[in-house]
Amino acid sequence: MEGAGGHLLRLLVSCRKITAQVTKGSTETIVAMASSGEQEFAAEARARLYRRPRSPRLWDERVAARVGEKLALRLRQIGVSDLRLDVDDCDRDRLSRPPHYRRSLALLFKSVERAGVRVAGADDLLQSDQAQE
Repeated sequence: MEGAGGHLLRLLVSCRKITAQVTKGSTETIVAMASSGEQEFAAEARARLYRRPRSPRLWDERVAARVGEKLALRLRQIGVSDLRLDVDDCDRDRLSRPPHYRRSLALLFKSVERAGVRVAGADDLLQSDQAQE
């Protein structure tokens, strides 16, 4: 079971960090992962945490795009070129609420696809979000 059905992209989004993990569909084994909690983003997150006035989020669109680039690089290294977005109805509602999350997720998906990894289902999620606006 390879191809778009073989690997699932799961997103964990909060105000503190964004994490993208890719699992092998049949075994649920994590094969690649990237997060805004990695060392590369630590100094910027610390600066945002102690900045006045405080920002409600510790990551932005630029960080989301960089997380996508890092994930795509790791996927290309292990030979994965197709993913399927793993979103159930609960996640779809949660991800579609705030517009700043939609913009960030769009940039994450675009950076992954720009690096040569196709994400099946990302367009459907983003288009359904735009239709709700």
